Amino acid sequence: MYFHIMKSDDIRLNLATETYLMNEKKFDEPLLLFYIEGPCIIVGRNQNTLEEINKQYVDDNGIVVTRRTSGGGAVYQDLGNLCFSFVVDSDSEEFGDFKSFVQPVVDALHRMGATTAEVSGRNDILVDGKKFSGNAMYTKNGKTFSHGTLMLDVDLTVLPKALTVPEDKIKSKGIKSVSSRVTNLRPYLSSEYQDMTTPQFRDELLKELFHVDNLDEIKDREYKLTPEDEAGIDKINSEIFDNWDWVYGNSPEFTVKKRQHFTSGTIDARFIVDDGKVTTAKFYGDFFGPKDASELASKLEGVRFEREEVAKVLDAVDVNQYFTGITKDDLLGLLF
Repeated sequence: MYFHIMKSDDIRLNLATETYLMNEKKFDEPLLLFYIEGPCIIVGRNQNTLEEINKQYVDDNGIVVTRRTSGGGAVYQDLGNLCFSFVVDSDSEEFGDFKSFVQPVVDALHRMGATTAEVSGRNDILVDGKKFSGNAMYTKNGKTFSHGTLMLDVDLTVLPKALTVPEDKIKSKGIKSVSSRVTNLRPYLSSEYQDMTTPQFRDELLKELFHVDNLDEIKDREYKLTPEDEAGIDKINSEIFDNWDWVYGNSPEFTVKKRQHFTSGTIDARFIVDDGKVTTAKFYGDFFGPKDASELASKLEGVRFEREEVAKVLDAVDVNQYFTGITKDDLLGLLF
């Protein structure tokens, strides 16, 4: 087995690295990848991004959002989380057989003190019945990767804020995440591992997986990126993981229904959004205005369903002409 430790803490670049090494490089043995990233949310391939995240909280707190090529649900990660990925030939493992991939990790965690860690359900690893690892799989061109998270010391207070969306916001056909009890792994490790940083945890796990006492013993098994590799990774990143069309525009069609009473009247806004853009917009309610609100609605069709993009449209009109006594900020507050 070979391994590669990613230097970046940007989830988009790390996913691009994983994709590049899977699709563009040939290894005669399985490849193990480790990566750590700053605060981010990664939604599954078949999910509606806006349905999974609290967009306002995410924007206010600088949380990176991207979409992975594999399925499964949305996850929040920060520097207290360690990601791992196994890249193998497709014929070497059955697609969907997560246990065959993650069991070596579970065995290593047992040796580090987390003796109750176990593979459970479809794609999770639990400790004392609580989830600390979710896994997903993707196959293409004769290669498969299975990647997962290991929550060592993630800020769990952020999860319900970043991944919670108001019930009335969106209804769609996207695959929705399933809430589950989650925990960090640190309390379950032996005392000698209690004060580890995430990189130190990674290195200890690496030694356990390779059954060595020192990383110098496996330095010949490490794959290091070449300048050509880095150029290829940057290209994938810009085309996919750092691309709005992939992250938001690739979402299934969904509907937005937002209703609010203002002093001067009630607005009931109903949008249909497909590929991240407004395809149909309607305004109902008992509001007044010298201009027909359907005129404003038509101006919003074809626009990305994002606060900043809708604001640009509203900046070019006098919102008060459509909704007397209601400002642009009022309308944006209703929609977003």
